[in-house]
Amino acid sequence: MSNFVVHSIPGSPYGRAVFATLEEKGASYRLAAINPGTTKLEPHLARHPFGRIPVLEHGGFMLYETQAILRYLDRALPAPALTPTDPKAAARMDQLMNICDWYLFQGVNSVIGFQRVVGPRLMGLTPDEAAIAAAMPKAQVVLAELSRLLGAKKYFADEQPTLADLMILPHLDFLAGTPEWAALTASNSNLNAWLARMNERPSMKATTWERVAELAKAA
Repeated sequence: MSNFVVHSIPGSPYGRAVFATLEEKGASYRLAAINPGTTKLEPHLARHPFGRIPVLEHGGFMLYETQAILRYLDRALPAPALTPTDPKAAARMDQLMNICDWYLFQGVNSVIGFQRVVGPRLMGLTPDEAAIAAAMPKAQVVLAELSRLLGAKKYFADEQPTLADLMILPHLDFLAGTPEWAALTASNSNLNAWLARMNERPSMKATTWERVAELAKAA
């Protein structure tokens, strides 16, 4: 049995970041699937008192908050390293991970991704077009800044993928499946090239919504 257990809702972009990091490390893991709408109920509240996902379980050690989980995995499984050794590159990685949490997810993917992807797919909801339209100005700002930080580089913070790339990818992959993506990347074409490059990685192919759903069925 795997030493790593990931408690998450299949399809969660934050859960996918954890799965992808484990895949990059070549580590075995098990998905303990959580049903949508049950995160603020027991037994999940015993794992995460704020009722969010994902939660990592490792040999009796329980950890929540995606950034903490990814950094823990990079320390516990040091090869291949996913944190740059250069202090400035590491700081840029940290900055990007916070951009993902506070700006890319909050008010952008939590609205557009939910309304276009999660709500219709998991809950049968009709997209709220007004909510999507209201989120677009912030989305434009966030993607323009991500595009600026990426520049002409292959990856966001280093010559190889870092935790920042693995954390951002699931969110942009959600947005790329929405009608809004074309407008969001009209002046940010480097994000499309980065997205295509990242999606070719085995860790991303192994953690698509469909593959994670298969893991949930096999659990």
